[in-house]
Amino acid sequence: MSVIAANLYRHGTLVGPVSLDRPIMCADDRSEFVWIGLHEPTESELRELQENYGLHPLAVEDALTAHQLPKVDVYGEQIFVVARTAQWADDTLIYGETDIFVSATFVISVRHGSARAHSDLRHQLEASPALLQHGVDYVLHAILDFVVDGYLPIVEAIEEEVLDTEERALEAFLERSEIRRLFTLRRELIRFQRVLGPMHEVCNKLTHLSLPALDPDVRPYFHDVLDHVRRVETRVGSLREILTSVFEAANLLEQQRQGAITRQLAAWAAILAVPTAIAGVYGMNFANMPELKTEYGYYVVLAVIFFLCAGLFVWFKRAKWI
Repeated sequence: MSVIAANLYRHGTLVGPVSLDRPIMCADDRSEFVWIGLHEPTESELRELQENYGLHPLAVEDALTAHQLPKVDVYGEQIFVVARTAQWADDTLIYGETDIFVSATFVISVRHGSARAHSDLRHQLEASPALLQHGVDYVLHAILDFVVDGYLPIVEAIEEEVLDTEERALEAFLERSEIRRLFTLRRELIRFQRVLGPMHEVCNKLTHLSLPALDPDVRPYFHDVLDHVRRVETRVGSLREILTSVFEAANLLEQQRQGAITRQLAAWAAILAVPTAIAGVYGMNFANMPELKTEYGYYVVLAVIFFLCAGLFVWFKRAKWI
């Protein structure tokens, strides 16, 4: 059964479970409301709720499809809110969706692909009747805040990985797997930003627009969620900049190391050119070479080679080529 919970609340206090077979008549003064939580519901279950609670067919279709970007739709006296959930698992981002039907007398939340259940959130709200008595709008705020709070561990996990990679890039060449991982993280952050943008728009509408079933006094709560989304957006943007700087730093350091290796090879090649050139001259085997008759010519040539090579070595050492 996909129904996780279906309860009636009165003045912020849990009254008891309700049946989905028939609609519950609640007071019009927002003191009573029904909160139904579903996880991966079947089409028949949603159709039953559609009939009993007057859900709009287009909203039900969106909830069944579960491939929507975050949005807010208004259908008469009801609103339909789509929020995208995200979690960091196996070093990758996994997205889900939470669809929320809201009217003055009920909240129906439908989760798809999200491992974070609303049970703890529900218990937390039930332990605070002063907040829960605000009605359905505060429940909507709590669900959105719960979804957005799930973004922060993702950003922190990616930050730690990026900073570790940045430290390794300053010490040695990055392996191909590490470079591939950086590109993967960059791609994940770009996709994450595609979710954060619409979520920002959703919270902005709930904060500033006059919507049915929502009390204007609860707008500051939605503004708090909007601030959380902005904070996540800022950190994700900073992460993308850090990734770019890691690429640039790794590239510059690699060029620097290659330049140092090239200078070392050039210095040793210059030093080895001295004995090669001198030995090449005396290896030409001409008959008329007066130096061949010198008694100490062999030792003199060795001494010249040694001092020239030593002088070049000292010069390159001072120039920090070796």
